[in-house]
Amino acid sequence: MIKKDTRFLIVGLGLIGGSYAMGLKRNGFHVDAIDINQLSIDYAKEHDIIDEGSTFAIELIQNADFIISGLYPNMTVEWYATYQKYMKPHAFLTDVSGVKRNIVERIQSILREDLEFCASHPMAGKEVSGVKYADDAIFHIANFIITPTAKNTQTAIATLKEFASILGFTNISILTPEEHDEMVGFVSQLTHVIAVSLMNTNDNTHLVEYTGDSFRDLTRIAKINENLWSELFFLNKDNLIREIDDFVKEINHLKTKLEQDDVEGLKELFIQSTIRRKRFDR
Repeated sequence: MIKKDTRFLIVGLGLIGGSYAMGLKRNGFHVDAIDINQLSIDYAKEHDIIDEGSTFAIELIQNADFIISGLYPNMTVEWYATYQKYMKPHAFLTDVSGVKRNIVERIQSILREDLEFCASHPMAGKEVSGVKYADDAIFHIANFIITPTAKNTQTAIATLKEFASILGFTNISILTPEEHDEMVGFVSQLTHVIAVSLMNTNDNTHLVEYTGDSFRDLTRIAKINENLWSELFFLNKDNLIREIDDFVKEINHLKTKLEQDDVEGLKELFIQSTIRRKRFDR
């Protein structure tokens, strides 16, 4: 469980890692960080986002009670495999990865017996990256997902629930890694596929001069980190391909209503989508 003297270590000071650090510091916790970019460390210290930081410091790992990997999924596996030898006994480990299958199993299979890794995913973000955009307010309207396996204890799950509550997440859910990846294939990855595809459908450079809010809103997430999202897509490609196929079928269904001049049928699709979308209004 989390105590007031729990020392947190953030590995990777990106948007999420930086926002985690900001929220934890705001709640009075000691937060250290490791990042390959010294400028990110310097910025975080200057703006009181972290207490201490380094591009590499064994001492920070040795002192940490709670370690959060803000790295890409495959890098998270490699980092925990490499640096677990420096971790204190019974340190608690988690991540922010957007995919869980294989990643979670790989980490849990290589860890020392006295360490526990329980995966989690903050469903939050912005279309910008880096610690300079850190803002823990993004968690206050977001969902937090815990993805335990049979290897995890109830204490670990309770610890992550407490962690999410401290940061102010709106809702906390528990899914298996498989359920998580199936869900995220639809609500996150498919939406990015749609946004990217829209921006790549028409190369008219003058669109910005006369487009409306609907296009801007729908394509906001098309400003995308190509390295991270390529990795996420391929790690979950079976679920994502299935979601793309289902979406194409639905697009063709709507297209058929137009081809057949089926006014009532088209209106029914609009009514159904409106009803479903209202469930998300806060």
